[in-house]
Amino acid sequence: MPPASPDILFTIITPSTGTRPRALAQAIGSVEAAAEHARATQGLDPAQVEMLVGFDVVDGARPASALANLRFFVLPRPEGATCGFGNHIRDALMRAARGRYLLLLDDDNALTGNALTSYLPHLEANEAPEMLIGRVDTSRAFAVPFLPRPAPEDLDVDAAVADAVRQGNIDPLCLCLARELAVVRGRGWADEGGYESDFLNIRRYHRRARGVVLLNEVVGVYDAGRGLDPDGLNARQKRAEQTDT
Repeated sequence: MPPASPDILFTIITPSTGTRPRALAQAIGSVEAAAEHARATQGLDPAQVEMLVGFDVVDGARPASALANLRFFVLPRPEGATCGFGNHIRDALMRAARGRYLLLLDDDNALTGNALTSYLPHLEANEAPEMLIGRVDTSRAFAVPFLPRPAPEDLDVDAAVADAVRQGNIDPLCLCLARELAVVRGRGWADEGGYESDFLNIRRYHRRARGVVLLNEVVGVYDAGRGLDPDGLNARQKRAEQTDT
């Protein structure tokens, strides 16, 4: 496992099925736009942004990009690994990451332009939090417009965070994680039961984090690439496409 690089602040972790080249190109483009916005508004050097794309067994198309630190991997599926959820890929890419903070971006999702600038002020604090939770636009996928849902107004800060970190109310796209938390104390990204792995891993990070901040800013768009690659729809997206037509 390589050490974190002092020159790289963010690593974006992207599992890919290899069947969504247009959606993947859009996801990569969203990272480029977020890095450029952070450069223009907060002086972040784009070279401080790394993106790792891991293909699940198949060597997928590799879109051209202006990102200086974009790397592609073709990863074998471990024996017994649950296919279709990217758990083993996230784990491998987390361990290969050089950034001090990790973002989790699937190949059919996108970052918002302000994603990195929403995190930066918190990371520059003397005691920077190890886990930041932003909101995700889920209106393209679910009846709920955003995750996490707004917490009741009478909750204090810690209770509002706990309300966010519950099953069905949070997604990996919401997260910005210190690499030390995710890879060392959090034991990487475990394959703990297919779809349920998302919540179980996030809950473990929350329990072990030294400082958690819940943001109001929208940092990602869930299902942003749905429909761009008709052969790359997952089962839920296929049902949604059939309903829409």
